[in-house]
Amino acid sequence: MKIPHNIPRVEALSDAIFAFASTLMVVSLDLSGDLLSFENQSSQFFSFGISFFVLILIWKAHYDFFRRSSYMDNWILALNSVFLFLVLYFIFPLKSLISSFFHQGMEVDSLSKIFVMYGMGFTFLFLCLSLMYYRAYKKDEKSQKKLKLLEKTRHFGVFVIVGLISILLSLLNIGVDFGLPGYIYVLIGPLSYLNSIRFNKKYLSSP
Repeated sequence: MKIPHNIPRVEALSDAIFAFASTLMVVSLDLSGDLLSFENQSSQFFSFGISFFVLILIWKAHYDFFRRSSYMDNWILALNSVFLFLVLYFIFPLKSLISSFFHQGMEVDSLSKIFVMYGMGFTFLFLCLSLMYYRAYKKDEKSQKKLKLLEKTRHFGVFVIVGLISILLSLLNIGVDFGLPGYIYVLIGPLSYLNSIRFNKKYLSSP
């Protein structure tokens, strides 16, 4: 007898992990209560603020998956578990990368390592999300928006490709000194737009 999955519990666990991730970002701050210390450490608060809202964007992408599909099986459960683990990993290179923009003079090798760590977290996060969408697309027979699931599979596949390009640039030390592996993520916008156009022509155009 197959036991049905309890999706609300999966979502509750996911939200708890996201809350824990945001807590980890807070406890890494040096809160001394001294006004002068606060002014000297203002860059830490800016880094935390930006990191927090990036985390919210990742949470929103994860939240949208469960709004678009009600399908759940062990494969999606496993991918979701890996996704949540990567969320906890990702906050550290994310915060380190943002902090590096406030501190000049970091060695190229150190910056390259941060870009690689960030790129790995980013790439595997959205690979998990893309595979979750693909699994739901293949298996969710009750979904009225199967094409939307496929479109999101390809959409987050673009994120994966850009993340891999950033990792490659970092490993080869191409443009690391002026942040090229970070600026390359701007390509997500135009590439996602082009992917959307191609998808609409292939699947949604009238015969």
